[in-house]
Amino acid sequence: MMKTNKLLVLTMAATMLAACTGNKDENKAAQEELPIVKVQSVYQEQVTLSSEYTATVEAFKTNNIASNSGSRIKRILVDVGSQVRAGQAVVILDDLNIATQSAAIDQQRIQLANAKRDLDRAKELVRIGGGTQQTVDQLQASYDAQVRAIQSSQRMLSSMSENTVLSSPVSGVVTERNYNNGDLPGALPILVIEQQQPLKVIISVNESDFPKIKKDMPVTVKLDTYGEEEFAGKVYLIHPSIDPASRTFQVEVTINNSGNRVHSGMFARVNFNFGTQMSVVVPDQAVQKQTGSGVRYVYVYNTNGTVEFREVKLGRRLGNRYEILSGLQNGAQVVVSGHTRLSDGCKVALDNAKK
Repeated sequence: MMKTNKLLVLTMAATMLAACTGNKDENKAAQEELPIVKVQSVYQEQVTLSSEYTATVEAFKTNNIASNSGSRIKRILVDVGSQVRAGQAVVILDDLNIATQSAAIDQQRIQLANAKRDLDRAKELVRIGGGTQQTVDQLQASYDAQVRAIQSSQRMLSSMSENTVLSSPVSGVVTERNYNNGDLPGALPILVIEQQQPLKVIISVNESDFPKIKKDMPVTVKLDTYGEEEFAGKVYLIHPSIDPASRTFQVEVTINNSGNRVHSGMFARVNFNFGTQMSVVVPDQAVQKQTGSGVRYVYVYNTNGTVEFREVKLGRRLGNRYEILSGLQNGAQVVVSGHTRLSDGCKVALDNAKK
């Protein structure tokens, strides 16, 4: 009987040991089936409030040098790339038309003198009773018309004289030359002169930034030609109307070009700095994009070992991090790796728990 009881006890112990070992193996297998994730706490920091816009550099002013006199070009004094100052002579036109106009005015003066003698003679005849007042009136009208004609011709001659030497109204650089000496100018301007100190960019700014942008506020400008080098600029003009289609408004920014390193046509990135604020930031590995939409989300790790799907609104990218505008609180733990098998509410195992 003693042997039987002893055998029964040993059998029961072996059975319990096998059962315990089986439960441990099952628990281990179940744990190994959980998604393994790494998490990281998010935090707040001072984030610069800024907006960046792109545009093409333009001349501050562009002046077309042309003539309305119809005169042939006698000599062009500058070429493409020439630096000119305001008031500098750049084109001399042929004065043959001026000589022709002067000769025509001289002929008009002779005719006017003859008309004056005829008028005076008619007046004298009326005085002595040998003529009529009607004749006097007719000659007076003819004389007055010839006076007006000479005055008009003289104004035209003055205009032609002024247009014989064409000057630049701005200081800048010659960017186009469309004719040569001896050409008769057509529809195109003879020269195009651009004022390049300062230069400007015209950008389309989002409606949300309208209250923040003020005239004369400083900005920084980067040009793809010069990499990360920054150039000083400022807001020169704010257009008052907002485009209802694009929800943007135009802002003109001037760029200091004292070294003449910036040129029209360059690609520019204009940055507006609106100060700083405290914002939640997360590693970029935590942010996922929902397939088929623009929704951005993260998985938040909860203390009960589950993860929660959380849609977030992104602000600026800060190197390898994102500013979070909404959807996440300071101190939350977010999944930064192991997203593949995750779903809202699923249980996970932490990577450090595996080690």
